[in-house]
Amino acid sequence: MNNFKKVVLAYSGGLDTSAIIPWLKENYHVDVVAFVADIGQSKEDLKGIEKKALQSGAIDCCVFDLKEEFIKEYVYPVLKTGALYEGNYLLGTAMARPIIAKKQVEFASSIQAKILCHGATGKGNDQVRFEIAYAALAPHMKVIAPWREWNLHSRESLLEYLRKKNISTSATLEKIYSKDENAWHISTEGGLLEDPWNKPNKDCWNWTVEPEDAPEQPEYVLLTVKKGSVICVNNEFLTPLKCVEKLNKIGSKHAIGRIDIVENRLIGIKSRGCYETPGGTIISVALRAIEQLVFDRESFNWREKIGLEMSSVIYDGRWFTPIRESLQAAADALSSEVNGEVVLKLYKGSVIPVQKKSSNSLYSEEYATFGEDEVYKHSDAEGFIRLFSLSSRIRAQNKLK
Repeated sequence: MNNFKKVVLAYSGGLDTSAIIPWLKENYHVDVVAFVADIGQSKEDLKGIEKKALQSGAIDCCVFDLKEEFIKEYVYPVLKTGALYEGNYLLGTAMARPIIAKKQVEFASSIQAKILCHGATGKGNDQVRFEIAYAALAPHMKVIAPWREWNLHSRESLLEYLRKKNISTSATLEKIYSKDENAWHISTEGGLLEDPWNKPNKDCWNWTVEPEDAPEQPEYVLLTVKKGSVICVNNEFLTPLKCVEKLNKIGSKHAIGRIDIVENRLIGIKSRGCYETPGGTIISVALRAIEQLVFDRESFNWREKIGLEMSSVIYDGRWFTPIRESLQAAADALSSEVNGEVVLKLYKGSVIPVQKKSSNSLYSEEYATFGEDEVYKHSDAEGFIRLFSLSSRIRAQNKLK
């Protein structure tokens, strides 16, 4: 077989990639191999996916279980940086794309394929994320992006195309939302959300209950943190994936981790989405709580800057770059002291740290007390204030002259 005529498609089994397989065969006269990354999407999405790919015209379909690696090697490291895109988004989709692209390239190389394909649209961020990764890892491979080439620009046209090809699909015109699910989060876009004045309906939320339907009694969760990573939930040692899965279940029950945001896409379009990251929200709050004990002011400010920069780096798809590695190294250095335990109160959508301790804590009750102490001389503050205000004093004197 001519390997330049073998295409490895990042395949989800959804409407877009189901149409891409026959379209590639028709327009490029290639053999299509479907590559499926299991990063924690629903069992329903993965059910029968190999059969579906073959029925759509693929010559083979290979599924790779990447869930544990995704959380351990991609999510947990980014959590140490405190990255939150535009102050809200825990980057669930953005963090998933590098591992998918990396494994897709490795798989293509293993079968000596020379062409990569993805189903990202020409309006979104994912096209950039996939192709930056391809460029960094396999610059010699050709990339096909059907959404930038074909004339199928609506759900209706895709369904009609598959009907003409006699290819069955579970997609319908009634399924108006675009959803992206993995072990870390689930997002919902499109449909009534395209008008920011419309309130989300119940179909916009998938994992979490409505806050008013959450339990009337709060639940307390104990997390153990080591070097900036949660290793234990309620005194049970778990892998990163199992920690996230357990906290997702607990958090969903209490309506934790819902956000409804309008974000700035990389290409300039604003988009609205409802994101649910229950376990991730709990972990993020816990890590910040330990940081409050451990970091001095300069370290905290530096971690904030790292998180701000990292949020854009990850959102933009620049995982396989020196800047991401540099930011990660800085966050890892800071996190070496982020050890401790946190008790979090979960109640109707809120996560509040109510107890926290660390062997590396800089908090000293002896110094902080409002009562009488024997370690702090109040008179020392006079000299400090005089030096700290020196530039202000000189500036004022200059104005008087």
